Parts: sequence; structure tokens; C-alpha cells
Amino acid sequence: MQAVPVTPPTATLELGTLAPPGARPALGGFFVSGMLLAFPGAILPAWQHHLLSDYLMVGLYFVTLIAGVVASVWAAPPLMAGKGMGWTLAFACAAASLAFLYLAFFSPPFTAWWRMPGIFVIGCSAGLLHTAIFHAISPMYRHNPAATVNLGGILFGLGCLAVALLISRTFYTYTAAAIQIWIAVVPGLFAIGYARTRFAPQPAMKLPSAGAILSELKSPGAVLFSLLLFFQFGNEWAIAGWLPLFLSQRLGISPATSILILALYWLALLVGRVAAQWVLPRVRHARLLITCALASVFACIILLLTDNPFGAVSGVLLLGGSFAPIYPLVVEKIGHRFPYYHPGFYNGLFSFAIAAGLLAPCTLGYFVWLLGVRVVMGLPLAGSLIVFFLLALIWIEARFSTLARTA
Repeated sequence: MQAVPVTPPTATLELGTLAPPGARPALGGFFVSGMLLAFPGAILPAWQHHLLSDYLMVGLYFVTLIAGVVASVWAAPPLMAGKGMGWTLAFACAAASLAFLYLAFFSPPFTAWWRMPGIFVIGCSAGLLHTAIFHAISPMYRHNPAATVNLGGILFGLGCLAVALLISRTFYTYTAAAIQIWIAVVPGLFAIGYARTRFAPQPAMKLPSAGAILSELKSPGAVLFSLLLFFQFGNEWAIAGWLPLFLSQRLGISPATSILILALYWLALLVGRVAAQWVLPRVRHARLLITCALASVFACIILLLTDNPFGAVSGVLLLGGSFAPIYPLVVEKIGHRFPYYHPGFYNGLFSFAIAAGLLAPCTLGYFVWLLGVRVVMGLPLAGSLIVFFLLALIWIEARFSTLARTA
């Protein structure tokens, strides 16, 4: 794997290097990406799954979504090389819009199997968007990884918040099909915008070889950071995928209200991303990571034990706020310790960790079917404890690495 140079923070950047043509519009694609990946968890009650116990089928929704994301990894580089950045972004958004229209047509009373192709296309669209966006904003990322990831996270969170609010506020007003038609409008508009946007030419990407990926196993730090990303992503998306069903079936909260509480979760993540922009330069990052990990454990315990809506809202707000700063902080540490890490494509152990972490809502389908809906909060609780343990191991490994270099 070739090293990707990281621009030192103190370097003077030429005008236009930080934000080449198309970089800022590309960053806006995170909003669409947030809508795509948050959609399955928010739409489940509208598809009447809160009235059913077909948890394995819900898990299959997420399996299909992730299969689409993974399938896009190999499709994105040739598309960008042959058609260009703008065409790839426009194509991804247009495909997502058509997928929502397809799902609108096959909403209940059609069986869930008819919706699988639409979910797969949504996953493919999200994967294409991620690859193209990260590739377009690479100069911004190399200059300031934490700030760029935070800004992307804010836009991503806005998309997640928007789709949850839209579904919750229209749940009793429109049919599931009509709601999805309204959602389809958003990526359709982005597709038109990207088709008219000029993007700076980018160097061709090369996917890492299997040998390059396996070589990372020699680095304990790389393995620990990958495991941390794996469990943190799993924690976040387990909540995002299953929270409305958990609240409806465990606490008897109405479907519209349970989706609204999901929107509060995304709002807490969003506010946390914004607050992190102010906090990061003023607080020791190791202390902030440990505090967030412990707070997430406490929030999961609240949600696991509560029997009323107030406890659910309190736990969700605390959980979202504690999750918010972890990912950008970890990515910044990866960028400093592993300069070859590049956000432009699914890359090495870190990329597999991110993709595998999104499998958490898939595996929850089996565990909920086997053990009951309470396990929805049990899995993030265990994951948060593991994240705290991994943070301690990373700190120890970093200390030993520093001693070895100075010896």
C-alpha cells in the first residue's frame, strides 16, 4: 500500500488547495448518505414491523443494505476513472431516488422480500457516495482530519435527523408509499445539482492488495484501532437500526413517537459533533475519549432498565452525546500514527472494521429473535464496555511504542 502524504498542520496551503472545485458541493453529499443509511431503521414502523415479531427479516434488511455498500467498493473506482466525479455522484443520487420510488411501490401489503432489491440499491448508492465524496475532499482531509470528519459528520447527522423527522411527522398523515416518494425527492435534487457541478480532476485510485491489508496485522496499533472502530460503529448503528422497534415493543410507545425519539438520538449526535468543534482544541483528547466511553455505558444501562418515556429520552440524549466525538477523535489518531490511511476508499484493516461494524444491526436480528427485544440495548452496552477496554489498551500500546522509539 503506497503511503499518502499528510500535509502538516503548520504548512502554508496555496489558494484553492484546501477546497478544490467541487469539494464543498461533494461534502454536501453526506446529507444524502445520512438519509440513505438511517432510512431502514426509521421506516420499519411504517412497514408495520412494530406489530410483528419477524426479527430475522428485519436483520435481513440490514444484511442487504451492507451487501450493497460492500458491492459498491469495486464499482466506484472504475466509475470515477471512466465517467468522472460529478457523474458518479449524480448517478449514486439518481439511483437512490429510483430505489425509494421502487420501495414506495412495494410497501405493505407486499411481502418484505419484494423490498430487498430496493434496499440493496440504497446500500450501493451510499457506498458510491462515500467513496466519491471522500476522494473529492481528500485535500481538506489531509489538512485537518478531525475538522473535516466533524463537518462531514454534521452533514451526515443532518441527513439522519431529516429522514427520521420526516417519517415521524408524517406517520399518521401519509401512507408509507407517499412518505417514501417525498424522501425520493431529496436525492433526485442532489443528482441534478451534481450533474451541473464542475469537479477538479483527481488522481486515479488503486484498491489495496490482499497482501497489503494482511501486512497491517503486524502492527498492534492498527489492529487495536480497527477493533475500536468496529465496536464503536456497531454501537452507533445497533441503536440507529433498532431503537424504534425497541421503544414500541418494550415500552409501548407509539410508532410516531418512537421514530421521533430516534430523531432525538440523531440530534444529540449532531449537537455533539458541533460541540466537538469547540471542545477538541481545549480538552485532552484521551480524557475526552474515556469520558465519552464511560458515559455511553451509563446511557445504555438507563435504556436497559427504564420503563417510561422520560427515561428513554434521557438515555437516548446521553447516548447520542457520548457517541458523537469518538469517531472523529479516533480518525484523527489514525491519521497521525498511520499516515498511509486515506479516506478516499475502503482501505485496509480500518475499512474492514468500518464495514463490519455496520453489521451490528444485522446480527441483532438473530439475537432479538433468540433472546427477546431487550437485547437491543444489551449489545451496545457490551460494545461500549469493550470500547473502554480497547481505549486502555491503545493508551498502553502507545506508551510502549514511545518508549521503544526513545530507547
